[in-house]
Amino acid sequence: MIDLDREALANMIDHTELSAHSGEKKIANLCSEARSFGFYTVCINGGYTRYAFEKLAGSGVLVCTVVGFPLGAGTSTAKAFEAGEAVAGGAAEIDMVVNVGALRDRRLDLVRDDIRAVVDASGPALVKVILETCFLTDEEIVSGCELSVQAGAKFVKTSTGFGAFGAFPDHVRLMRKTVGPGIGVKASGGIRNFKDAWRLIRAGASRLGVSASVAILEGLSLYKFAPAAWLEEEIPCHVCPSRFANLDKQPKAVYAYYKKKCLACPHLETFNKFYE
Repeated sequence: MIDLDREALANMIDHTELSAHSGEKKIANLCSEARSFGFYTVCINGGYTRYAFEKLAGSGVLVCTVVGFPLGAGTSTAKAFEAGEAVAGGAAEIDMVVNVGALRDRRLDLVRDDIRAVVDASGPALVKVILETCFLTDEEIVSGCELSVQAGAKFVKTSTGFGAFGAFPDHVRLMRKTVGPGIGVKASGGIRNFKDAWRLIRAGASRLGVSASVAILEGLSLYKFAPAAWLEEEIPCHVCPSRFANLDKQPKAVYAYYKKKCLACPHLETFNKFYE
């Protein structure tokens, strides 16, 4: 049923450890698992870039370093310097956080220039732009994707994992539709098992940022012979992003946007009957 083997799935995974309390022991374990299972990269905070690069020497696993993480609200100069430092330390990929406030304010030139500064500073390293979709309307997600491509980024990414919610299939579909087949789409945040991962892959994700990487890889064999219905998405109303949002983090205007969208959803009647 599933046209995805273990090697191909592992090659889609950025094995991730971005906790503030992570030390060398956790990073060493992350690198060891990445070597053993063949994950595409380890995704880490900048202070461990060189350490991870040395641990992964000869393995074929790349280092991905986050920049402007997790808020994206720093200056372009600071982000560019951070990216240059990461590349000098061995990072082959950079995951930068977009200036979310500027994007919401429609300061589009600032957003584009901010991304371009990181792309330029990253040299040969591939740049992914984290949009933090939980803070954005669909229209703002589209705009963020378009600006990322214009600025030379090679991927757009859903989330930091520190926002109101993480990856959501409808957002991945929208991002894939916007950037087309030539740009990568990375889903990250809240992906805990193979079922979550598969829904996002089917929606258009070409890379996954996950800490539950081993469980997801092992889950492939469990679901390989499962009925198709087990992997179907739930009805849209049941997975509306603002149902899962931390409302202390999500902007009120964005919550209102999704509430209005939900009330106009053709599946609302089905959802209400299901819970009568």
